[in-house]
Amino acid sequence: MKKDNIVLIGMPGAGKSTIGVILAKVVGYQFIDADLLIQEKEGRLLHEIISSDGLERFIQIENEANQSIQTKHTVIATGGSVIYGEEAMKHLKSIGTVIYLKISYKEISKRLGNIMQRGVVLKEGQDLAGLYEERCPMYELYADIVIDCENMDIESTMETIVERVHTIIE
Repeated sequence: MKKDNIVLIGMPGAGKSTIGVILAKVVGYQFIDADLLIQEKEGRLLHEIISSDGLERFIQIENEANQSIQTKHTVIATGGSVIYGEEAMKHLKSIGTVIYLKISYKEISKRLGNIMQRGVVLKEGQDLAGLYEERCPMYELYADIVIDCENMDIESTMETIVERVHTIIE
C-alpha cells in the first residue's frame, strides 16, 4: 500500500481531531478519527472501556483497531496512546506519513479539563506531567515530521502541515 495517508499523533488536547478534519477538507482527503472507530467497534466510550476492561486491554483494543485501518488519501487522527501499540505504529508508518503535533506541557494542561472523561490512558499513580514526560520521546521516535504547534492557531498549524507534506498530496 502506498504511503498516501497523513497520520496525526500527539498528546490528548494537541488538536489531532480538530486539525485533522479541517486538513482533510483542505487537501481533499477522507478523515478517520481512530478514537471514534474504537468507540463504534466496542459500543462504549473510551473511558468506559478503560474503567471496565483496564488499561492493558484498552491498549490492546486500540492497537488492533489502528492495525485494521486500510485506507488511501485519508487523514487519520489517532488517540494519544496509539504509541503504546508497536504493531499499530508500524502499520500506520507503512501506510502514511506520521506527523507529531508537538505542544508544551503548559499548553496541554491548560487545554485538558477532566482527563478521565476523555479516556486518557493514565497508569496507577501517574499524573499528566508524568504522562507527558513518558510519551513525548515516543512521539518523536515514531514521527516522520514534527510540527511544533506552540503559539500556532489551527489555521497556521494546518498550513505548516500542508507545506511539509505537499509531495504526498500532489
